[in-house]
Amino acid sequence: MKILLLEDNKKLNATIVKRLQLKGFKIDSFIDGKNAYDAITNNYDCFILDINVPNIDGIKILKKIREYYDKIPIIIISASVELDLIKQSYDFGCNDYIKKPFFIDELEIKIDQLCTIQNTQIQYDVNSYFDNEASTIEFDNKKVKLTKKERLLLNLLLSKPNQIITYEQIEYSVWEGSSVSHESIRSLVRRLRKALVYEYIKTIIDEGYKFILNYTK
Repeated sequence: MKILLLEDNKKLNATIVKRLQLKGFKIDSFIDGKNAYDAITNNYDCFILDINVPNIDGIKILKKIREYYDKIPIIIISASVELDLIKQSYDFGCNDYIKKPFFIDELEIKIDQLCTIQNTQIQYDVNSYFDNEASTIEFDNKKVKLTKKERLLLNLLLSKPNQIITYEQIEYSVWEGSSVSHESIRSLVRRLRKALVYEYIKTIIDEGYKFILNYTK
């Protein structure tokens, strides 16, 4: 996956680049809005934009991106808490808005959610599918509708199959960073397990959960 990153804080820029490259992503990073603006059409799968950057701000770049691409995900990262600016970001087509300071894990989760498996049907077992767009799972010729939180959790688990998803990652992804008890998370996992019928979700004591995915095409 190819990502455009615009962040004028050089230290934060380098930290994000290093983390995402470890995941195998190709990153074109910029600290100047004009340079990022000129690179918009270079076939990106995801955009990560700061707002207050030199020369051309992130909002103008966001608007320009939406002239070229209707559906490519755009994540805004900004220290601004002005409601008008946040509203503008969504009005002009951003998919998510992360307020600084933030944990890099939070950004990584958003990328996995929005850029990696957005609006796709994922086969997780023989004749078993998760449709993120329709919020459904299908198995044995049966279709089950998921709630929003069940969908977000399954989306997150399937973004990193056979890897530990921590309680903190679930908090950021499913509850959007709001504080939530481990019991609430366990309750959600129980409901999702019931919907899935078979035991795909493994509990990792004191850490979180894994989605055990053995299926390969």
